[in-house]
Amino acid sequence: MTTPRPYTLLAVGELLADFIGHHVSSSLLDSLDFRRYQGGSPANMAANMARLGNKTAMVACVGNDNIGRFLTREVAEAGVDVQFITRDPLEPTTIVLVSRTAGTPDFVAYRHADCQITPEQIPDSLLAQAQLFHTTCFALSRQPAQDAIVDAAKRAQAAGCQVTIDANYAPSIWPDREQAWRVLTDYCSAGALVKLSEDDAVRLYGETQPTERILSDFHKMGASTICFTMGPNGSLVSYDNGSQQARVPGKKVDVVDVTGAGDAYWAGFLTAFIDGLDPEQCARSGAALAQMKLTRQGPLPGQIDRKLLYR
Repeated sequence: MTTPRPYTLLAVGELLADFIGHHVSSSLLDSLDFRRYQGGSPANMAANMARLGNKTAMVACVGNDNIGRFLTREVAEAGVDVQFITRDPLEPTTIVLVSRTAGTPDFVAYRHADCQITPEQIPDSLLAQAQLFHTTCFALSRQPAQDAIVDAAKRAQAAGCQVTIDANYAPSIWPDREQAWRVLTDYCSAGALVKLSEDDAVRLYGETQPTERILSDFHKMGASTICFTMGPNGSLVSYDNGSQQARVPGKKVDVVDVTGAGDAYWAGFLTAFIDGLDPEQCARSGAALAQMKLTRQGPLPGQIDRKLLYR
């Protein structure tokens, strides 16, 4: 009998500080004051999974400074194992300035320590302890983290660990679109579970594409399951390498705060996946957690009964 792996999720990638405009403004040009928040999609994913009762760990790099200490403390308080977060002696902690706007926020990322992840931080012995290996396009967009994470994904697959990615591509973070496609193809070749939104797809292709083409392209790259989220129109899951599809319609909700809804969705989806549910139920569970996030200001509650995902 095999012993269950101690970590449900190993999240690898950016742990950074978001400095978000305190007052509504049209852009960063007239944002006068900012408030500090813990940010980084992989860190939020690990925290959300921990809130659902999963044991999670994070591999990341911060600076040897008080911003890095603040971020590590915040993630630890959310229930994430932080022993694999390192401090770079030279590079400061990465920060992102974000305007508080009614539409798409204006932001500038000051990239430093977040991309200093090395292969030594992701040994085979750690991969063998995880059920899921998760990252993002932000994490893959810079060296040396890029090569370290792609290599670890292939070793994770060999170790029997399911690889996942939030393909949250943004040209402002990763201007070389051709390189992004090459790296994503390399990563997805490890049989990845992929989450991709309509907006992500437009940014990745440079224009709107038919949904079937997007799904076909990612399956050809090696993705085993693709969850294509469509905002209020729900989501579409393509699985068994594209031979099966399930559509989950959206529900009308009174939106309070959209920040982090994608990370909530994927945490719900992956928790259901680990619990052995079929792809359609995984998508319903993702939608349930995203709805909880959309209807409240700030992060999800500290503890969430995972039975709420299966109503």
